[in-house]
Amino acid sequence: MDLAFEEARAAGAAGEVPVGCVIVRDGAVIARAGNRTLADRDPTAHCELLAIRRAAKALASERLTDCDLYVTLEPCAMCAAAISFARIRRLYYGAADPKGGAVENGVRFFASPSCHHRPEVYGGIGEAEAAVGTRVAAAKITGTTLAAPMPTRAKRFPPIQWKGARCPPLDET
Repeated sequence: MDLAFEEARAAGAAGEVPVGCVIVRDGAVIARAGNRTLADRDPTAHCELLAIRRAAKALASERLTDCDLYVTLEPCAMCAAAISFARIRRLYYGAADPKGGAVENGVRFFASPSCHHRPEVYGGIGEAEAAVGTRVAAAKITGTTLAAPMPTRAKRFPPIQWKGARCPPLDET
C-alpha cells in the first residue's frame, strides 16, 4: 500500500485528486499509477483503470486472475466494474468514499447479481493516511478547513452469496 500512497502523493502534487494504485502479482509490482484525469483530459483516467491497462499489457492478458490491486480510495462504479472484468483476485483499499465509492458505499457493485466476478475485498487499509490525503485535496479545492481524522479500521467484505432473485438489504453490517 505504501507504493499506492506514493502514487497518490505524486498525483496530488500534479494537481490531480490524490489517489494511487498498484497491482501486484506473486509479490512483484506489475503496474502502478496515479490519477491523470486532468493531465490527460480524460474522465476515465482513474488510477485503477490506468494500472489495469498497464498490467494487462505487461502480462499480455486481459485477465489478471492472480493479481491483487491496492488503491488508496474506495473504487467508484467504473473502476469496480473494471476490477471485476479484469478478474482481479483481491482488492485492498484505504479510505472509504461515501460520496463516490461503489464497494461498501453507493451502488455496492460487487453485491450486484449482474457482477461477473467478485474479488476478495479488504477495506480500511491505511485509512487514516488515505483519508487525510483526500481531505487535504478536497479542502484545497473547496477552500474549507479540515475536520478531525477518521478512526482507523480494517474490514473484510466476504464474497456475496445470492439466493433467489431478491436483493439483500443494504445494511449488511
